[in-house]
Amino acid sequence: MKTDDLGDLVISITHKISARAESKVIKEYVADFRKVESKDSLLGKIVVAIDGQPEGDIPQVVFPVVPREMIRELAQAYLSDTPSFTTRVHRTIRRSYARHYRRAMPVILGALTFQTNSSSAQPLLIALAALTKTLERKPQFYVEGEVPVEGVIRSKWRDIVLEAGPEGVVRINRINYEICVLQTLRDKLRTKEIWIEGAKCYCDPDQDLPADFDARKEHYFDLLDQPLDADQFVQSLRNDLRGALRAFDQGLPANKDVKLKPRGGQACISLRSLGPQVDPVALEDLKAELARRWPMTSLLDVLKEVDLRTEFTPLFRAASSRQALSSEEVSRRLLLALFGIGTNIGIKAIAAGPHKVSYKELLYIRQRFIHKTALRDATRRIADATYRIRNADIWGNAGTSCASDSTQLASWDQNLMTEWHQRYGGRGVMIYWHVDKQATCVHSQLKQVSSSEVASMMTGVLHHDTDLDIDRQFVDTHGQSVVGFAFCHLLGFDLMPRLKGIANQKLARADKQADHRFANIDPICMAKPIDWDLIARHYDEMIRLASALKLRTADAEAILRRFIRGQTHPVFSALLELGKAVKTIFLCRYLGNEELRREINSGLNVIERWNGVNNFIFYGNGNELVSNRRDDHEISVLSLHLLQAAMVYVNTLMIQEVLGERAWREKMTARDMAALNPLPHSHFNPYGVFDLDMDTRLPLEEMRMAA
Repeated sequence: MKTDDLGDLVISITHKISARAESKVIKEYVADFRKVESKDSLLGKIVVAIDGQPEGDIPQVVFPVVPREMIRELAQAYLSDTPSFTTRVHRTIRRSYARHYRRAMPVILGALTFQTNSSSAQPLLIALAALTKTLERKPQFYVEGEVPVEGVIRSKWRDIVLEAGPEGVVRINRINYEICVLQTLRDKLRTKEIWIEGAKCYCDPDQDLPADFDARKEHYFDLLDQPLDADQFVQSLRNDLRGALRAFDQGLPANKDVKLKPRGGQACISLRSLGPQVDPVALEDLKAELARRWPMTSLLDVLKEVDLRTEFTPLFRAASSRQALSSEEVSRRLLLALFGIGTNIGIKAIAAGPHKVSYKELLYIRQRFIHKTALRDATRRIADATYRIRNADIWGNAGTSCASDSTQLASWDQNLMTEWHQRYGGRGVMIYWHVDKQATCVHSQLKQVSSSEVASMMTGVLHHDTDLDIDRQFVDTHGQSVVGFAFCHLLGFDLMPRLKGIANQKLARADKQADHRFANIDPICMAKPIDWDLIARHYDEMIRLASALKLRTADAEAILRRFIRGQTHPVFSALLELGKAVKTIFLCRYLGNEELRREINSGLNVIERWNGVNNFIFYGNGNELVSNRRDDHEISVLSLHLLQAAMVYVNTLMIQEVLGERAWREKMTARDMAALNPLPHSHFNPYGVFDLDMDTRLPLEEMRMAA
């Protein structure tokens, strides 16, 4: 197992222990509440009785309604059976850790070498050494001073870890201490205060950043197209913020969609929903025409046609130079294997078809030729080919915008990436897609449920490597954050989210309220203005981080993990200030421009339709990833991406052929053309060909005897 996989395992186990414990305790609370509904009714009776006689004595008012003996029983039950939520969670965590994970965790931790560049994290290294120390018999308690406490134990756990022993001597509960060590290790691994020797994701944080930044500073600023002078950068952004706030303030009285309404003693933004558009009625006729001209087109034939036109199978090369099979036969077997993986029916099911290729032969192709790099190259080639065949008269200009969103795929619980998703209500992994406004997918990523969607968004924009030049990125609420706004601005593209909690949004001020007040939007502006001096002081360091993302010397997830809420790191504070300024500029544009809101909504609707086609193609095994290996998951997801990209390519050609006829083109209204997309799939058949011949019989023995 790789070093990074062991690091993921430590983080995953620690997270699951805590998450499952909290979930279990919450369920117990709900069960207790349902079980004692009669107590709730008793409380109601008491309240009604007191409300009727507020000046009366307790014995005269309450006891006739609820007997004193019952009140005493309720009080005793509450005192004995109602520990705090934190205590109940800890008890559950302790049971799970002591019974199952305690034997395995020291072995896993002992296989890793932890290091730190921070003096504040040194106590944790000492604690880890004590945890992994091999002993024949582990004592139940540590003596005070035997292991470090400061910097290891969270303040809320101190009363549980530190106990009073005989004669009042303070001792440390060993199991509780080990749990605290693991939880602190998880936090510091994620922020890279602790790093692992030999790892890539959890490596020394200094390795993430360009080593020659100070020597080649101008090169890195030019790479990001940002000014070398921090004051120039700050002044330009400050002027943009002032202009955006001024324009929104002046236009608010005439803006029929945005109102400021009081809520909880404060003014909140109220945004009217976008009105429904006219239904594109001719699109249904277009889908019917596609089904008439190309009825039940085999998805395998679609994949073959795209290969013949784009020649993507030669991108799949074996590791060895010697190859006995002809290139044509390799391509044929590759198409069969990719179809089996991309539909999730598996290559064994494909081998059972009338293709005269055995399972072992397809397995050989899978193991020797199909890998992640080749699949990414193939999907890029198909995406670029789709851009080349597009008719601008039908589809319009390719544009420079892209939308991104994630969708869940179910997976086996034993897989390390599998996590429970509260929104989807099930276990699985996530696929993060980047799709342009005409449904061409330029990038896909396999990710964990708990990983950052903001990091996935930035990775796709920076490293899709197709011909699409992205300068505007549409996301849902989960794909944005204040730090995300800051990095996107430094990297040279606009982050444009469809915000769910718009009423809770506040606008950042460019100047002090005493220096400049707004006539209309002052109630929704923050009291404290942007700290421009803080941004200027840490401008170089922010550019260094953005350069690492641009050059792929660091993973976006690893960079963002350093900057989490609750930190007091000065660079993090500077990124927050920068992000608040950039987000306010966007909010002013978003709230003041209905066309921008419609554009964002339209882009995200396209990716929702893209997600809707996933189940149509990836139908095998109940849409569940049936492997415990992450590499297999990535191959499956990329193969799904390949099949869907091939379908979009062929649909583009089919739609262009139909709309190339004058009669059909005149039938399409402007609304129909605006809603046109290459995702109809009712005329495709991903399941195979099934013939029913009533003149043939199964060759069974009983039939021959009867004949």
